[in-house]
Amino acid sequence: MPDLLKIQGLTKSYGDFSLQKMELSVPDGHVVGLIGKNGAGKSTTMKAVLGLIFPDAGHIELFGRADDDGPCVEVKRRIGVVLDSCPFPAEMTAADVGRLGRRAFGSWRQGRFDTLLRDAGISATKKVRRLSRGMGMRLQLAFALAHEPDLLLLDEATSGLDPLARDEVLDLLRDHMSHEGRGILMSSHITTDLEKLADIVVCIDGGRKVFEKTLEDICDTSGIARCKSEDVERIMRAGLFGQGVLRILRNGYSSDVLVPDRKLLHDALPTVTCERASLDEYMLLTLKGEAL
Repeated sequence: MPDLLKIQGLTKSYGDFSLQKMELSVPDGHVVGLIGKNGAGKSTTMKAVLGLIFPDAGHIELFGRADDDGPCVEVKRRIGVVLDSCPFPAEMTAADVGRLGRRAFGSWRQGRFDTLLRDAGISATKKVRRLSRGMGMRLQLAFALAHEPDLLLLDEATSGLDPLARDEVLDLLRDHMSHEGRGILMSSHITTDLEKLADIVVCIDGGRKVFEKTLEDICDTSGIARCKSEDVERIMRAGLFGQGVLRILRNGYSSDVLVPDRKLLHDALPTVTCERASLDEYMLLTLKGEAL
């Protein structure tokens, strides 16, 4: 089965910003997390996939179909979207949004939409302009899920939600992914959410892809060695890893060293403390650490 989404060589320039030769895929049955600093290119990538902007170069395939002029109506109906701000007109009520969904999607499930609104605490008569940022996200998510899309594109979908509401959203996404033939591309600054959901993580910095790794590689295989200066020297002398592979952040009298194989380091140097890397720490050391 082809990837649900495949991006090849995507390039787009805006003034002093340029997204350069972006490569990314969302395989069937996978959740792909997109991380990076503000302005890294995450939203630009999402907008290009949706046809809201047109790339200067590159190629985008949705469901195995090339859509260089933007996705056609048939393809759009297979996609659910949550943007970083609620796009529905301010005077629309939640019920109006549901009526819009019924007109737009043959697969629309009104009962599902109503249940999602109720669980989120959104009244059908509530106007969009009266919704908080978090409630606007929940309304978008209800709209996105109610037509059973094959591909979800989520741009900061858990932003503005309290921890309990974020967990509820993650449960909804897990339930959505329990069906075959589905995938999610999800950008988020809340890396702990991605640790609970993502299969693959792609990091962008300054418009360029820095890494693409499985969550298992990041959080289970790799590790962070908490080192004194002599520990760093011992790691280097051991020659376990190739030149330029390690990343170090120096903190006064100690250093954090990102290593690609925590078990390998422990077996060779058991007295060096090496802990599991969080996604946030992995990104920080990759982007700001000095190569060794």
